[in-house]
Amino acid sequence: MADLLNQDIMYAPGVGPRRKELLSKELGIQTFGDLLEYFPYKYVDRRRVYLTTELLESMSFIQLKGKILSFEAFDMGARKKRLVAHFSDGHGVVDLVWFAGTQHVVKNYHIGEEYIVFGRPTVFNGRFQITHPEIEPAATAQLSTMGMQPHYHTTEKMKKAGFSSRTIERITKGMLQRMAEPLPETLPPFITGPLHLVSRDTAMRLIHYPQDATDLDQAKHRLKFEELFYVQLNILRYASDQRRKYRGYVFRHVGQFFNDFYHKHLPFSLTEAQKRVIREIHADMKSGRQMNRLLQGDVGSGKTLVALMTTLIAIDNGYQACIMAPTEILAEQHQSTISQLLQGMGLRVELLTGIVKGKRRQAVLDGVADGSIHILVGTHAIIEDPVRFFRLGVAVIDEQHRFGVAQRAKLWEKSLNPPHVLVMTATPIPRTLAMTIYGDLDVSIIDQLPPGRKPVYTQHKYDDQLTSLYQGIRRQVLAGRQVYIVYPLIKESESLDLRNLEEGYETMRQVFSQFKLSKVHGRMKPQEKEEEMRKFVAGETQILVSTTVIEVGVNVPNASVMVILDAQRFGLSQLHQLRGRVGRGAEQSFCILVTTRKLSKETAKRIDIMCSTNDGFLIAEADLKLRGPGDLEGTQQSGLAFDLKIADIARDGQIVQLARDQAQKIIDGDPNCDNPANHILWQRLAALRKTNINWGAIS
Repeated sequence: MADLLNQDIMYAPGVGPRRKELLSKELGIQTFGDLLEYFPYKYVDRRRVYLTTELLESMSFIQLKGKILSFEAFDMGARKKRLVAHFSDGHGVVDLVWFAGTQHVVKNYHIGEEYIVFGRPTVFNGRFQITHPEIEPAATAQLSTMGMQPHYHTTEKMKKAGFSSRTIERITKGMLQRMAEPLPETLPPFITGPLHLVSRDTAMRLIHYPQDATDLDQAKHRLKFEELFYVQLNILRYASDQRRKYRGYVFRHVGQFFNDFYHKHLPFSLTEAQKRVIREIHADMKSGRQMNRLLQGDVGSGKTLVALMTTLIAIDNGYQACIMAPTEILAEQHQSTISQLLQGMGLRVELLTGIVKGKRRQAVLDGVADGSIHILVGTHAIIEDPVRFFRLGVAVIDEQHRFGVAQRAKLWEKSLNPPHVLVMTATPIPRTLAMTIYGDLDVSIIDQLPPGRKPVYTQHKYDDQLTSLYQGIRRQVLAGRQVYIVYPLIKESESLDLRNLEEGYETMRQVFSQFKLSKVHGRMKPQEKEEEMRKFVAGETQILVSTTVIEVGVNVPNASVMVILDAQRFGLSQLHQLRGRVGRGAEQSFCILVTTRKLSKETAKRIDIMCSTNDGFLIAEADLKLRGPGDLEGTQQSGLAFDLKIADIARDGQIVQLARDQAQKIIDGDPNCDNPANHILWQRLAALRKTNINWGAIS
């Protein structure tokens, strides 16, 4: 059976070299096994035959049984014809319409013969019609065994070559009929039995040809579980190997620096959530195993303070710490904030970014190497070769999705043992997604905002209401506040009717001529961008006109208004991140979402969610359901938009948890992967690792 599954798809009946090339290039299908795992995206019930008198415009696909009464052809100019067959089941008449392949229709379908007709009904000139229907003689149609007909995604190139969903269905059906032996099982009985999972062979046959909804549910559940189970097994095995392979520094001591800071330098009392997270972090750091922890917290929840107190535990135990940020501006802000908080404590906090050069840079490198620098804050410059730590005990990585796996791994080379790692993100990640993307990390969540923080008031305005918006902005600036105005694009796009940032900036300069403006976008030279941002941070300019480059990390407590133009072009998580740039001071802040009046249902839903809640986790869950995991901020660019063939992390949360629990049992009971009972699992995992799934990115 394995030989059949590995056979070149070219040799499947109905394929051949030309179709093999299409299947390979367009869908990545090269073997029988690949085709078997190319699952239908929808099913249409082919068991019921409707009467013409039952038809409604709202119906998707229907089936009729009747005879062709006559044909009628209409010229449509330049050798184009529309062919209409008047079709009746004895109760009424519908028109069957073709715009192509008309000669084939006239040659093969005959007046007076009985046919089964299948397609989508529409109304034209007051009559029901079905365009390009599927037709087969009623005498040979096996309606009782048809069940639910599968439909497969095809590309435009395939359609032009006459390679339709029906073609894939016929090839798949032929292949399943050739499979005399059952497909090999990929899960052991001690998993499939208690979970009441059908066999892999049954699932594969039913997923392509279910007779009813029960068949389909059983097949989907089995295949989704298997897919998610092996993803989780791979992640947990990797995490288990790492923990056994690398011992962590033991930081039992919570000493002078931590206690001095806690009792004398804290700017405000820690929330209960912050205290809980610090306890979780310290438990890791004194356990003897290397900490790999993800710290999630909404914008303004106090993650930086938790990170600072984590570094103080390392310093109390005689080690150094580093904090890596994705941009120079964010690194500078961290360094400035931490230096102020630690003032008078005798600790040296230095900055290392691309702009730190010459003697100043050498002094930093020397201080890191001799241990006189306690905390090094910087960008990816920290992981460059010249940087050598005296004793690096903990590394904090801010907005981790901006750093690749290889970049993070270079941090480990900076120390005798790998340092404890605390990864921070202000992009809330739904639990099921975190379990899969960051499955090898322990997760801590700060789910409280510090007292006194006022929720940002979010309002939706249409682009024909800008006059009142401008008046509101003027009032805020005259009251001493600052304003962000965000555009989605830099250059005008012919395909998308978006405001142009350059034109928008000029418009804003005219509208707000009495104020000073900054402009920032991704294509500016780094020095120009940094200078414009510096002016805004310092309060030298009142309005910052920008693209989404200000999305992560910029902290301007005096900014109280975020205006997002063409907000319909942004995803929920991105809107929430942008909104997080305001609401950082004591004053009430505002986020204004400006859209056109023509909004799709999905877009209107996104805007409503933004206006109704400030909870980043609720927003992330909604975003995951609306857009799927591959589109979420941070997952696409870091290679984590893994190609799941049937499971959907947004909608299959319970199966993700079930798969995780089962995989954890296997790892706990067989950490060395040498139990013969689990041989089938390790064998299958090894086979999957050879596929094109980016397992390294997943874990």
